[in-house]
Amino acid sequence: MAALARPRDGRMIGGVCAALARRFGISAGTMRLIFLVSCLLPGPQFLLYLALWVLLPAEKAPSTAW
Repeated sequence: MAALARPRDGRMIGGVCAALARRFGISAGTMRLIFLVSCLLPGPQFLLYLALWVLLPAEKAPSTAW
């Protein structure tokens, strides 16, 4: 499993769904669909998304050092 970090590419808003998809080995589109369907259920899904957006580190840029 990959480390949990918001990717620099493949994001739509904050990169949270893309990070979770990479972590669990599924497509980002599938994770976004799961999130949207979960928003139809009662619960703090949107607040959890915002918290993960703030707490997850952004993926580091590739090093260009020689």
